Amino acid sequence: MIRRLSEKDHEICFNFLGEQPAENLFIIGDVEAYGYEKDFQKLWGEFNSDGQLIAVLLKYEENYIPYAKGNFDAEGFATIMLEDPNFNMMSGLKEVTALIEPFVIHRLKRKRQTYYAKCSVLTKDSLTSVDTSNVLQATPQDAERLIGLLNSIPEFSDSNITVERKRRGLEEGVSRSFFVEEDGQMVSTASTTAENTLSAMIVGVATLEDYKKKGYATQCMIKLCDQLLGEGKELCLFYDNPSAGVIYKRIGFQDIGFWMMYSFSS
Repeated sequence: MIRRLSEKDHEICFNFLGEQPAENLFIIGDVEAYGYEKDFQKLWGEFNSDGQLIAVLLKYEENYIPYAKGNFDAEGFATIMLEDPNFNMMSGLKEVTALIEPFVIHRLKRKRQTYYAKCSVLTKDSLTSVDTSNVLQATPQDAERLIGLLNSIPEFSDSNITVERKRRGLEEGVSRSFFVEEDGQMVSTASTTAENTLSAMIVGVATLEDYKKKGYATQCMIKLCDQLLGEGKELCLFYDNPSAGVIYKRIGFQDIGFWMMYSFSS
């Protein structure tokens, strides 16, 4: 049975999602921020014959994120999505979205697949052999320099994050950044986004071309991850390039599957 979830379902919903906090980073963050009764956000849950929650579907604006740990009513979730005139996006773990895809394929415009990795503990070697003493934590006043650094690196040139959004994220605690300076210039950084009480996503790992191969990005990552793990948060990240994945795995990240992003016609 699929039904709308409300505040009275919060404990059972949060316990279900919290079993895999990295996999459910976006759903957990949105539930904590906006709850169950906003016009732009709704949640549905599927319950089995024993009354146990087995799947969740989040709507945030025009995007839907499904999550399940096994078989679920994929067609039922697809029906909810297709009945929404604003529906034009879906994202989630591949093993879940793949079950819904046949029911929405007729409206598919494009889809993208990225590697999805998580970290629950840093490797001992990364903690003992990497010196992070020169890594600094950013304050809201560093937002302009952080965005300037990212904008100067080709792979981040199409990012839509602004100085104002970066500053607000640092102020509100849903994002944090660490960086390395050399000769008074910010040359390498790593950040989080979508932080919630259980998990956080690593983003914006970048180094200026002239300062690469000095280990700066790894230093920023370790300092950032160590702080977050110390707060009991599970970490996750997306990556496209397998060579980047090697670096992440060296410090403790493990692949947990693929994250899919779909766009659909109206």
